Amino acid sequence: MEDVKRIPYGISNFVEVVEQNQYYVDKTMYLPLLEEQPSNLFFIRPRRFGKSIFLSMLRAYYDIAQKEKFDKRFGNLWIGSHPTPMQGQYQVLYLDFSRASGGNGSLAENFDRYCSMAMDVFGKVYEPYYFPGYAKKMEAQPDFVSKLNYLNFHSAEYGAKLYLIIDEYDNFTNVVLNEQGNEIYHALTHASGFYREIFKKFKGMFERIFMTGVSPVTLDDLTSGFNIGWNISTDHRFNMMLGFSETDVRTMFNYYKEVGKLPADADIDAMIQEMKPWYDNYCFAEESLGHDPKIFNCDMVLYYLRNYMTLGKSPKEMIDPNTRTDYNKMKRLIQLDKLDGNRKGVLRKITEEGQIVTNLITTFPATQIANPEIFPSLLFYYGMLTITAKRGNYLVLSIPNNNVRKQYYEFLLEEYQDKRHINLNDLGLMFYDMAYDGHWRESLEFIANAYKENSSVRSAIEGERNIQGFFTAYLSVNAYYLTAPEVELNHGYCDLFLMPDLLRYEVKHSYILELKYLSSKDTEEKAETQWKEAVEQIKKYAAAPKVRQLIHDTKLHCIVMQIRGSELKRMEEVQYGSSSSATLGSSSSAKRE
Repeated sequence: MEDVKRIPYGISNFVEVVEQNQYYVDKTMYLPLLEEQPSNLFFIRPRRFGKSIFLSMLRAYYDIAQKEKFDKRFGNLWIGSHPTPMQGQYQVLYLDFSRASGGNGSLAENFDRYCSMAMDVFGKVYEPYYFPGYAKKMEAQPDFVSKLNYLNFHSAEYGAKLYLIIDEYDNFTNVVLNEQGNEIYHALTHASGFYREIFKKFKGMFERIFMTGVSPVTLDDLTSGFNIGWNISTDHRFNMMLGFSETDVRTMFNYYKEVGKLPADADIDAMIQEMKPWYDNYCFAEESLGHDPKIFNCDMVLYYLRNYMTLGKSPKEMIDPNTRTDYNKMKRLIQLDKLDGNRKGVLRKITEEGQIVTNLITTFPATQIANPEIFPSLLFYYGMLTITAKRGNYLVLSIPNNNVRKQYYEFLLEEYQDKRHINLNDLGLMFYDMAYDGHWRESLEFIANAYKENSSVRSAIEGERNIQGFFTAYLSVNAYYLTAPEVELNHGYCDLFLMPDLLRYEVKHSYILELKYLSSKDTEEKAETQWKEAVEQIKKYAAAPKVRQLIHDTKLHCIVMQIRGSELKRMEEVQYGSSSSATLGSSSSAKRE
């Protein structure tokens, strides 16, 4: 039996993957389709979706200097049996702009230094296709633009076909935008800014161009100087070009089970069902709704698999800790620290409702980043929203999964914690008592008190919706539950459903919370009427067949909380079912349930 393939977690080099016996999910069947498109292509996907390894595969396939290694690298893949005439026909200039912003010099100097080094490597690789001394003369050119001019002249002279591949085309300018500000960014990307001038040179010089990034912002600012040709980011034909389908995941997991790297009793179906709420549900094209299967984040799947192979069970933390850096980058890119009231409102709406109805804006300049109408589109490109439905001429963009939902909750939590810090460790211990012993009162009173004391944000968060957001943010710290707002139960939507994570914890108790808000001016009569309505609502939710499926054998607690202004007015447990139609726990009791 051949050696077991290693998991390519964190590996972005295609050649390394296939030559060092690592598992590769074949995406080569897209190559003929890409060749049918205009010659200059642009493709956006969120981080951790396999952009770099895909570009690395393109490079290996089209590079004339690697032509003779085609069978070794592609023989077992789809394209190995279906090669195109373009295979091995190009001299490939490969640039990764995430590496262009570091160094001690100015922005322009750092960028020029990186790109010049890439050109020098190009000269050494392709000298055999020119003349002796070609590489040295390339090195002798004083800067990147001069080297491009040198290449342009001699490639035309020798009839060379050039392919430009740029990974993270927007990384350099995003760094500039966030660290240097709009003025410097504008100077780079407009008029005679060096970044724009370089892109002007690219056009017409390269026979084919393929660029990837995480947002269309820089593209829009450059388009007047450089017509990229074709943006295929939301083209349904390429919806599944990156990421993993469920079939991809199942095939991979079955392979590792067959070779003995997963336990013999491993339930692949159960593993996939566990991953789906955390890593799945991406759709990048309107036309793919109801047609294509949903897409998994590939890096997250590999993280899960690696942990399962090591531990014989799923990871304790379903979210890869290494993605923390991605979250921080994303925060900077969408300028979460600089959000105005309108965009904060958009973010809260998405967090509390799980979706937003909007137009998807395909390109926009950096000056429009702060526009609240564009904000949902920006979140879409960063993988924070995905297409889930159509509504007339509009799209429904929704939070794709629990992994992303946690990021939204974290944003809210950070905001609230910045206003008034509370001890999350103490709260975590209370959540343990809540999950295993059914002692819910202390933790809920703790959060309610935090809401009261958070006087500095009270005006911003007052009202039922915003109370829900506050509670959701702090309940998301609870590792024992999947905190789900607005779950549909019996043709209604409960405020909060704490679904036990029974795959990782032997939780004994589950919860439905109904939050009711009263203004300080509301009468006692209104309070009583509202309370009775809440009791009937939560009993209806508890009776939903879906609830029994989700809570399994845990004891369900139905808790109604009524808040007047910022004060917890009343909190009681509703006893549901035929035996006691409306028995309530004592609102004044401080004892554990």
